[in-house]
Amino acid sequence: MKLTHLDENNNPNMVDVGDKQETTRVAVAKGEIFMSPGAFRAIVENKVKKGPVIQTAVIAAITGSKQTSSLIPMCHPLNLENVRCDIIEIDNGFELTVTAKISGKTGVEMEALTGVSVGLLTIYDMAKAIDKSMVMSHIRLISKSGGKSGEYTR
Repeated sequence: MKLTHLDENNNPNMVDVGDKQETTRVAVAKGEIFMSPGAFRAIVENKVKKGPVIQTAVIAAITGSKQTSSLIPMCHPLNLENVRCDIIEIDNGFELTVTAKISGKTGVEMEALTGVSVGLLTIYDMAKAIDKSMVMSHIRLISKSGGKSGEYTR
């Protein structure tokens, strides 16, 4: 088996996507953060001293998606066409969903997953003075479309 991220001399190598077909590619990722009832109420009621947590997490998720290639060594820099972030309240926490879209030669799964991770980390950062025991969990790819490998749905 040939490893895709090593060249013939076993040196790290970014995959050459130059000959790949350009297609519309969409990836959806989700994750959750759970916290104490007090931290949850403070966020929902906009009483966190650092400011509006949910709105800031949305901006962070979008920014994180756009910065994926700066954070993950072998990711290609992508010109994302759209990043959408949705946050819903769940029992003592929040579920964050990021959808990334591009017309390109490589997928956007890492961009969606990075967006979720950065958004959840932002919630943690902004509310950690209230609750240091928050737990981020279940960061996962929900679906992807486009490209040679086709459709995937969890």
